[in-house]
Amino acid sequence: MHIEISGRSDSDAPVMVLSAGLGGLGSFWLPQIPALQQRYRLVTYDQRGTGNSPDSLPEGYSLHDMAAELAQALSEAGIARFDLMGHALGGLIGLQLALDYPARVKRLVVANGWLTLDAHTRRCFQVRQDLLLNAGVDAYVRAQPLFLYPADWLSANQARIEAEEALQCAHFQGMENLLRRLNALMSADFQLLAALITQPVLAICARDDLLVPWPCSQQLCHALPNASLRQMDWGGHAMSVTDSATFNSLLLAWLDATPVTASQDASRVA
Repeated sequence: MHIEISGRSDSDAPVMVLSAGLGGLGSFWLPQIPALQQRYRLVTYDQRGTGNSPDSLPEGYSLHDMAAELAQALSEAGIARFDLMGHALGGLIGLQLALDYPARVKRLVVANGWLTLDAHTRRCFQVRQDLLLNAGVDAYVRAQPLFLYPADWLSANQARIEAEEALQCAHFQGMENLLRRLNALMSADFQLLAALITQPVLAICARDDLLVPWPCSQQLCHALPNASLRQMDWGGHAMSVTDSATFNSLLLAWLDATPVTASQDASRVA
């Protein structure tokens, strides 16, 4: 798995891992990196089967697999304990890591995530899947910004969107990989396990998210024992991109107000 490490290099620097959504690319977090690299040893990565981590994903590929792959890659990089911020699928990977490797995860930030898949979100994913299967990669990529960004932001950023579309088509992760990753995402359900995730969690959402309705973050927050909710009025599903200033401000304020406890540090693994 391709990972990149930036920011602080001192041996006792805290580590934050950034996990992208269905696109899988670490570059999704470019608007957050300058705000975080002064504080953290910062880890970004391309998820298996995407970007610089090319592979053919197996049948039955699951969220457990995604968490295990990341845990192994971090161990190989000498990283035992970390905070994690994830967007949508990336946030679900963080929740799965907290369940499967609880001693390694200190704090979680879940942006536009969910406890269980909402009926509206399922419909959106099914539409995107139908586009991919019946109209092809170009149509899938052209439709993707409609689910990610507010209409006014899209209207003002057409040149950027067209450049991103060309890049995504040229480096598409492959139909089989995308469908298997999408199936893993849609199958994830934390309803019966949320009470076991005791780490501090920030659930952050945008009220105008077309893909994941904002009450999904509220539901997730209520189910977790130690969670906080922050809402943005505008920004869409990719609000960390469209309004990075507000997103970064909310993120840093929560991190400052939510220290890792002594009991959590005492559970540090070697």
